[in-house]
Amino acid sequence: MTLIGSVAMLMYGMKVMSEGLQKMAGSTLSNVLGKMTTNRFTGVLTGAFITAAIQSSTATTVMTVSFVSAGILSLAQAISVIMGANIGTTFTAWIMVLGGGSFDLRFVVYTTIILAVALIHYRRNTDLGEFLLGLALMLLGLTTLKINASEMHLDQMAPVRNFFVATSSWGYGSYFLYLLVGGILTFAVQSSAAIMAITMTLCSTHVLPIDMGIALVLGENIGTTITSNVVALSASVQARRAAMAHLVFNLFGVVWVLCVFRWFVGGVCEVWGVEFTPGVPSDVSPDKLNAVLATFHTSFNIINTMILIGFVPLLERLVTMIIPSKPEEKLTDSQLHFISGGLMSTSELSILQAWKEVHVFAVRTQRMVGMIHELLNEEDEELFEKIAARIDKYEGICDNMEYEIAQYLNQVADGRLSELSKREVHKMLRIVSELESVGDANYNLSRYIRHKHDSKIEYNETQNKNIELMIYLVSGAEAKMVEALERVNITEDEFLEMTNMENEINNFRDELKTRNMQDITDHVYDYSTGVNYMDIVLEMEKMGDYIINVEEALYEHKHDK
Repeated sequence: MTLIGSVAMLMYGMKVMSEGLQKMAGSTLSNVLGKMTTNRFTGVLTGAFITAAIQSSTATTVMTVSFVSAGILSLAQAISVIMGANIGTTFTAWIMVLGGGSFDLRFVVYTTIILAVALIHYRRNTDLGEFLLGLALMLLGLTTLKINASEMHLDQMAPVRNFFVATSSWGYGSYFLYLLVGGILTFAVQSSAAIMAITMTLCSTHVLPIDMGIALVLGENIGTTITSNVVALSASVQARRAAMAHLVFNLFGVVWVLCVFRWFVGGVCEVWGVEFTPGVPSDVSPDKLNAVLATFHTSFNIINTMILIGFVPLLERLVTMIIPSKPEEKLTDSQLHFISGGLMSTSELSILQAWKEVHVFAVRTQRMVGMIHELLNEEDEELFEKIAARIDKYEGICDNMEYEIAQYLNQVADGRLSELSKREVHKMLRIVSELESVGDANYNLSRYIRHKHDSKIEYNETQNKNIELMIYLVSGAEAKMVEALERVNITEDEFLEMTNMENEINNFRDELKTRNMQDITDHVYDYSTGVNYMDIVLEMEKMGDYIINVEEALYEHKHDK
């Protein structure tokens, strides 16, 4: 139970540490990944750096798959980042080597826990506190694992020793067995670090031969790719290809290293002065055995990356052949584009997908304004009905998008978010609600235009010009809104410009209301024409209000940062 508990503490500590660091970094990790991938070499370095920092190759890979789905990264860029993530994840093994060494880390661990609890309790810097707490729990798990392993005396237990002796005497058959076991266990516990810790424990207690332990490590490399493939199942074709590239990359590495397996393992053992006999446990210090495992893990991934870095275009073509595009897979207007793949493993990073979907929502409401303009000027009966039907359809799409995005954001909010990210989710929920109101306003305009069409109401030239001008003003404001949402940013000058546009729409509305009453009194047109005319003008002015509300929420979000 102590063995299981220490592994659980190690896994939980890594999770808390990763989430704490991501909260401190906020969107910085996303920006780094998006900008520092100008070529395949910087992509590899970026993937390695981020994975080493957040201690989770799964989070990096899933984030990369999400960026491909969102169109921020190309497939080639994503492949290079994933290669780097494989190198970065080896940093975890070296932490275990240092944490499991001869130096007793318990004093450092408990001091760190005191500092972490103080930061969290007094709310000085809760994100840093969570990071330190996660680091302390991870090191405590490693220390407990090391102490418990020596106290269990696994090497003196005949059943345990006989089992490993029996399964280690089949030559390459044993390697394939342990490779399979490593893959299954990693997929089951969703943590290659936990399986690495168990592997180090078994090898350092002299019950598991070092070559079988390395075969387990190779299996971990395969098992960790399954998570990103599962996440990408319902995502875009490009995202599925990025996840498949991760699997193909690791499979290729396992194939070539098995061809030179004993030579490679013998070379790594020689570096650390460890005598290597296939299938026989090495009788040397635990520290050296752990160092051999970490060295193999790092050198294998670096060499595999060096081999394949020049063949990224070929790998890209291969995964394109494995997962071809299908016409029926093309997204329709009624589907979400960027959050169809489900919630990412880290809530902090899922916000990016939501912002991309909010921008798509805004673009769809912008299209509706164009349809309103067409409907207003369409005289052909059949075309009029088709445009009206499209507006009805888009109004339903807007209702559905509001619900699905809001539901997704609520799922994100259930995760462990920083205060800044919580405010960001709140702003997005407000923006989504306002965008749905823009869609409703367009639908109401189509109803007023249909009433005008069915009642044979004719506007005079001045009325037509005024409505055209109102549509021009509202369309301009919406175009500015869509542009700002695409960047998820609005400057103070841009917000001032938007405020002036909204005031211009309001002033024009007031002017038209006064002139309308005068024209009805002077019998320029009848009362029913005036009412229908003002219904359209007032609804457009309402749309302008909803648009400026979006801009205000975005400006407040930017100001919070």
